[in-house]
Amino acid sequence: MPINQQKHRFYVMTGGPGVGKTTTLLALQKHGYDHVPEVARQVIREQMAQDGDALPWKNTEKYRDLMLSRSVDSYLSALEKQAEKPLFFDRGIPDTLAYSYLEDIPVSDELKEGLQDYRYRSEVFIFPPWEEIYKTDGERKQDFEEAVRTYEVMAEAYTRQGYELLVVPKTDVEERVKFILNHLNT
Repeated sequence: MPINQQKHRFYVMTGGPGVGKTTTLLALQKHGYDHVPEVARQVIREQMAQDGDALPWKNTEKYRDLMLSRSVDSYLSALEKQAEKPLFFDRGIPDTLAYSYLEDIPVSDELKEGLQDYRYRSEVFIFPPWEEIYKTDGERKQDFEEAVRTYEVMAEAYTRQGYELLVVPKTDVEERVKFILNHLNT
């Protein structure tokens, strides 16, 4: 049964990789706002540590399914806490849908159910590609062109799910924080 997103204040921050989401979330934390970390990076770290194959460069479907499971767990855990302030998610369940589109993986029934049952606030903060700050690392292997494509597919996935995209400006972190706080649906 779908959870009424108006009863909670769960906001998603999404976009392609390397666009400053995590940096902005850490700045919001300094302003007293909690966040739920990105599950994809956690999955990658764990799979690499245990020599697992649920990785985006090995078994994409297994990786996607593990991301979905962890995203639902994070959502349900946040529901139990029922914070008074808005809670920010570093990516949401529709990111898993976008990943399915990017990797041409059939959308599973579990994913369809998750998208329907676990809704966030309708306003989603999306960070556009920003080449000047983009860099790869051991977990982020996409080149900038792939990052741009990821952003486009993320935007499409969230829009198809009925979310309103609020494009976070390419500016310093404190200005990004102000933009986000000014757009909270209180």
